[in-house]
Amino acid sequence: MITDEPDNYWNANMTNSKKTTDSPANRELLGSRTFKFACHDGVSCFTRCCHNADMYLYPYDIVRMKQNLNMTSEEFLVAHTTTAIRDMPTFPNVMLKMSDHQGSPCTFLTEKGCTVYPDRPYSCRAYPLEPAVYGESDGTLRMQYYVMHHDYCKGHDESKEWTAKSWMVDQEMQPYTEPNNAWARIAGRLQNDSFRAQGLDMNSPPMKMAFMAAYNIDTFRRFVFESSFLSRYIVPDQQLDAVKQDDRELLMLGLSWIERFLFSDGALEERV
Repeated sequence: MITDEPDNYWNANMTNSKKTTDSPANRELLGSRTFKFACHDGVSCFTRCCHNADMYLYPYDIVRMKQNLNMTSEEFLVAHTTTAIRDMPTFPNVMLKMSDHQGSPCTFLTEKGCTVYPDRPYSCRAYPLEPAVYGESDGTLRMQYYVMHHDYCKGHDESKEWTAKSWMVDQEMQPYTEPNNAWARIAGRLQNDSFRAQGLDMNSPPMKMAFMAAYNIDTFRRFVFESSFLSRYIVPDQQLDAVKQDDRELLMLGLSWIERFLFSDGALEERV
């Protein structure tokens, strides 16, 4: 276990993202070792982790799930998420909203399992692996891998053995890597108090604009194409064509814009 974690640690599973309020969890540094795990409907605890979960969402999670449900990002945010200030003093964390049914199951849970399984959130996809991104104040990243152990989870008693890499391949986590790392760099910088020292909070216009670019991707699209955005920022034609066709590319532009807008750096350049 690492005990001297930096203040700007940003967990790729969004800090205790699979935590439930009535069951403690232990977190073990995996390193190059292997772990045993399997989840299927023959395991006695099947879908137990899908109840009463305090699960943070990455921006790319919103993109995948809103597309699966044929919803706009605004509709998805209203119907399926809640926000709260936690580790970022001036920027809200976005959490998946649980249902009001007994046991507070996930809205997308049925007796047969998850109805958005191909586009399930990164935290669900990664569990029990916890890829932890350490986002430093200078924007650099470093990665550690942990394994979570919840008392109720019997998947660890299964015989299938994994490395961190083989589990990530099996769970199709690769498409999440680039947008999640880009967000981790931003989140690590948002964890300090510099913006609050300037008198900003989550309702200040700069933070609301940044939230839009990260989480409300359909509104950000209108901002890009219906404002002076393209006359102010240099977006190469090839990238612009990709942005028009792919919400993931649009999100990457949004995250790059946040770095320029909030921190005056990053790949996106302003026109002179």
